Amino acid sequence: MKIGKKLRWGAIIVFVVMNLIAIVHSYKFTHFSDAHFEKTQRPDQLSFNQKLKILFFGVNNPRPTNDTKPLKFKTVQLQSNKKVEGWYCPVEAALGTVILFHGYGGEKSSMLDKAAIFDSLGYNTFLIDFMGSGGSEGNTTTIGFKEAEQVKTAYNYLVSKGEKEIYLFGTSMGAVAIMKAIKDYDMQPRAIILECPFGTMYDTVAARFSNMNVPTFPMAGLLVFWGGVQNNFWAFSHNPATYAKHISCPTLLLFGEKDKNVSKKEIDEIYNNLAGSKKLKTYSSAGHENYLKKYRNQWTEDVVNFLKSN
Repeated sequence: MKIGKKLRWGAIIVFVVMNLIAIVHSYKFTHFSDAHFEKTQRPDQLSFNQKLKILFFGVNNPRPTNDTKPLKFKTVQLQSNKKVEGWYCPVEAALGTVILFHGYGGEKSSMLDKAAIFDSLGYNTFLIDFMGSGGSEGNTTTIGFKEAEQVKTAYNYLVSKGEKEIYLFGTSMGAVAIMKAIKDYDMQPRAIILECPFGTMYDTVAARFSNMNVPTFPMAGLLVFWGGVQNNFWAFSHNPATYAKHISCPTLLLFGEKDKNVSKKEIDEIYNNLAGSKKLKTYSSAGHENYLKKYRNQWTEDVVNFLKSN
């Protein structure tokens, strides 16, 4: 009886400790810290002791700030579920407008290199800071869930200005937010370009644990649960692979084959579920990164061919 009681108390203590760790991790994953905190290095750059510390206390994610600006732009303030800031960059005799949405831990200035390519192809660009980043409100992120409404707000702004040829571009979380926005709000962009969206919220959290060589069960599930609780949404329903079934506009899906955060299986499921015309392009030596670093020419060619055909 005494052994059984000790085992039960031991199980309770372990359960409580795991949930406390998950609460800390989920909070730090979805809440950016003050800018003076140093950003936690990638898992492959950490020592065992550093990884152990992160396991218990989570990572530091300083609030992203815009470090550069375009040469010619107009700052646009929009009221969505949060106040968000955008840079509108016009060109002469534009073929349309591309709205660019950054990834997790990014901000709109991180998209300037890709905006410059769209600019050179004859498109206006509209770069958006999601909530918690750059010039936008708050310090939280929901990894694309609530950001979807901000995608809709930016899209509606252009519609209200009479723009009819609207293209959406998103990388990682930005791609996920686009997919959810189209599913939730029945938006009809001319076409979309998606870089490395994850398949499910659980998958992307589990990948973070795998990258640190830490078992995903049960901590990944607990982190997803508490992340949703802390941010008032059911995170287990945040599944871009399901959103894809509601997307009928032309889609270019891009993926780096060495991506450790998103698997080829997730990309294949998303691609197969897309309901409209679609094209998948992969880059053999790219990870979860800016594809222009290694594949600028190929990326540009893929985008040009897609835009010409749509």
